[in-house]
Amino acid sequence: MDAKHQHTAISTAGLLIALGIIYGDIGTSPLYVMKAIVPEQISPSLIYGGISCVIWTLTLQTTIKYVLLTLNADNNGEGGIFSLYALVRRRAGWLTIPAIIGGSALLADGVITPPISVSSAIEGLEAVYPTLPTVPIVIGILLALFLLQSFGTQIVGKAFGPIMLIWFTMLGVLGVSWIVLQPAILKAFNPYYAYDLLVNYPGGFWLLGAVFLCTTGAEALYSDLGHCGKGNIRISWIFVKTTLLLNYMGQGAWLLSHQGEQLNKRNPFYELMPEWFLLIGIGIATIAAIIASQALITGSFTLVAEAIRLNMWPKVKLNYPTDVKGQLYVPSMNRLLLFGCIGVVLYFQRSENMEAAYGLAITLTMLMTTLLLTMWLRAKRVPLVAVVLFAVLYGLIEGAFLIANLVKFPHGGWVSLAIGATLVAVMYVWLRAFYIKRRLTEFVKIDPYMEALKELSNDESVPKYSTHLVFMTSAERASEIESKIIYSIFQKRPKRADIYWFVHVDTTDEPYTMEYKVVELAHDDVFRITFRLGFRVEQRVNLYFRKVVEDLVRNKEVDITSRYESLSKQHVTGDFRFVVLEKFLSVENEFPAIEKLVMQAYFYIKQFIASEDKYFGLDTSSVKVEKVPLVITPVRDVALKRIS
Repeated sequence: MDAKHQHTAISTAGLLIALGIIYGDIGTSPLYVMKAIVPEQISPSLIYGGISCVIWTLTLQTTIKYVLLTLNADNNGEGGIFSLYALVRRRAGWLTIPAIIGGSALLADGVITPPISVSSAIEGLEAVYPTLPTVPIVIGILLALFLLQSFGTQIVGKAFGPIMLIWFTMLGVLGVSWIVLQPAILKAFNPYYAYDLLVNYPGGFWLLGAVFLCTTGAEALYSDLGHCGKGNIRISWIFVKTTLLLNYMGQGAWLLSHQGEQLNKRNPFYELMPEWFLLIGIGIATIAAIIASQALITGSFTLVAEAIRLNMWPKVKLNYPTDVKGQLYVPSMNRLLLFGCIGVVLYFQRSENMEAAYGLAITLTMLMTTLLLTMWLRAKRVPLVAVVLFAVLYGLIEGAFLIANLVKFPHGGWVSLAIGATLVAVMYVWLRAFYIKRRLTEFVKIDPYMEALKELSNDESVPKYSTHLVFMTSAERASEIESKIIYSIFQKRPKRADIYWFVHVDTTDEPYTMEYKVVELAHDDVFRITFRLGFRVEQRVNLYFRKVVEDLVRNKEVDITSRYESLSKQHVTGDFRFVVLEKFLSVENEFPAIEKLVMQAYFYIKQFIASEDKYFGLDTSSVKVEKVPLVITPVRDVALKRIS
């Protein structure tokens, strides 16, 4: 059995990992869903209708759309909106739009989920300590959580599964203890009650915004497909869904026993607990909320890494704190999420206020996933009738959720949309700038320069720049090179070297490709190496390059011994020097208004991030970063007049 298959095969360990990693968000939703559905007056139609809506939302949205359908759209075992986009992007150029909107909305959701989950758990303490200030505790927990990210989550991750198993078992047991007291709540399985709430209850349709909170974590099931495998997710979902439904019906049963009363800031979730168990229950809920937050933070890091490989995000530093496959840490994203989460806690103060901001952004992600999935179903030659039925059904369901969630806009929904819109702008600018730069990069045939490179290599009147000179090139064809590299070697400052290396990194649509190809352009003088790396592979070009050179030496294809006379006698290995060309916007430009705005925004953002050598993993090497002008359209007809 290969490692990949072993990782995704159904096993007890795999089921536990699935419980610990992917169900945090959806698993902690019972903390706040019923509290959001039942505002004050407890009425039977609201209880039956609300529970019925939750049951059928979890069935149609989570079970059928995500667990049964979307999990099939895996990119070599990997899931998530960017993996789905990588599968269908060649079918139409406009598919970039849903990918960017969906990815941005998912990241925006990552700023709201940790505060609402942790706040909902900690606010349970008010039942025991009514005057307890919860905001400082919530901020303290979030601060500790984000500071821990740089160490990796390998050790903590192993404990997540058993803790979430305890959490879901607790949800089920608490639910059953109340269902036996009010078995009438089982009537909520009848979808008529959901219909009655939405159509006949005053303002019932707008309650869909609150109902939607029960399925916000569904996207995480798909995003974490690579960590757990679809078999483990599908089997564990049976247990998770059962305990969630039992708990929701248990809360409904408690509400039925208090119908006609005012909810009066009580949380139906904590009301299920006997008094002696309350502090234990709050403790378990807090840990579950932290795990939910952890899963979302990890998901955000993965999303950013994928966006970078798809040229939709700045090439920020990526760290791999442990040996666990796919686990990474993005310091810049960690800081942004930390400040965003603390800002949300300080602005909204309480979880019920955060409910207004929560859900709106993730509805957009789900709609975009539906759009991309429709294209994927067409690519798989699924009968057109089935594809249209899928698109219409989920377009209507998610469209209804979106409209219902829009009522939240003035009450806090604008916060998540503002964060999402900012992220959309960054992704649009980065992708558009990538295409503008590619269009303006001039490539030349490398053959005519071969003789000149050999002569320069042997010209002892030119001081030697390095024994081995390595240029990072974006030229996709082995026969071509950027004119700027030729300019840098021959004119900027003649760079004499014994061997010239041109290294190109090609990011594939498969997640874990690790291949390379070597072309000898001039015997023992000029080599080109092309790396084909998957979109989830760490860019450690320095390490990979060294490995390739070692293989070439072993096969006697190249001699890397220093060619300085005194050193070659000692068989000393020659020095390596990398050159990375970094573009800047030339002042000699006249260009269209949109492109001007895009490029100005691009270079403005670029000044806040590290140079590309850090991204390529060259920070341990001898690296020269050379600035080269990016000329969009040179200014013509300069009216200069000569005077005597």
